[in-house]
Amino acid sequence: MKKMLTVFTPAYNRAYTLHRCYESLLKQTSKEFVWVVIDDGSTDNTKALVQSWIDENRVEIRYYYQENTGMHGAHNKAYEVIDTELNVCIDSDDYMTDNAVEIINEYWRENKSKELAGFGALNLFENREVIGTKFPEILKSSKYFDIYKLHKVKGDKKFIYRTELIKQNPYPVFEGEKYVGLDYKYMKLDEHYSLGLINKSVCVVEYLPDGSSLNMFRQYKNNPKGFAFYRVQNMKNPKGDLKYRFKESIHYVASSLISKNRKFQKETPCKTLCILALPFGYCLYRYILKKAK
Repeated sequence: MKKMLTVFTPAYNRAYTLHRCYESLLKQTSKEFVWVVIDDGSTDNTKALVQSWIDENRVEIRYYYQENTGMHGAHNKAYEVIDTELNVCIDSDDYMTDNAVEIINEYWRENKSKELAGFGALNLFENREVIGTKFPEILKSSKYFDIYKLHKVKGDKKFIYRTELIKQNPYPVFEGEKYVGLDYKYMKLDEHYSLGLINKSVCVVEYLPDGSSLNMFRQYKNNPKGFAFYRVQNMKNPKGDLKYRFKESIHYVASSLISKNRKFQKETPCKTLCILALPFGYCLYRYILKKAK
């Protein structure tokens, strides 16, 4: 019988920590999943390590290698090859709770709907505390944008998506850059779908020193076109209020200055806000260059 869920893991030189994810998959109370590893150009022993686990044949593993394109490029590859109904990304420095697959599959069997793009669950710190806040108990579904902006939920959450939908709108890849905000896709799905919500934990998250979350200023400096694209998409969000679009305009100006894009004022969907954001964007631009040294 075809499995419902793919757990996919983008990995770039993470052989030293990838075993934690693998070991958590071995402990799953349900083995109804496939593990897809996207090796995004690793130069360590990731390939040999994953092959040794494939040879063990304890869980179904599919391994794919590609030249390094960054996290969003690895996600693009994953969405190309995944063939199950649902998918969830577990990063190479994270791991699943013992009953995560069971929680995910049971929720979808009971709540599957064409109105839902998928659903959100909780992440934990390693001390087993919930990251941020839980979803409001009375809230059973929501748009992705509203989870944070309207309902004021805090902290990283784990989102499980329908594969046929998340395959849409691939992340753009800019030459020489390796970053585009991953929730670009989530925002696009907001246009037509909502997300179910459950206050159950499925992932334990560790923030490593070489993780993208802790290197954001360097990401800003090295990937300005990707960031500018992301800010433009956010400015187009019909749910964004004036304050939200002005903040995005400030970041757009900063990224455009870093990329030396002289046409940025013509390319923004919020031209007046872009003009007003110029002095603030310039200050942010200088701050990013200082912090990214």
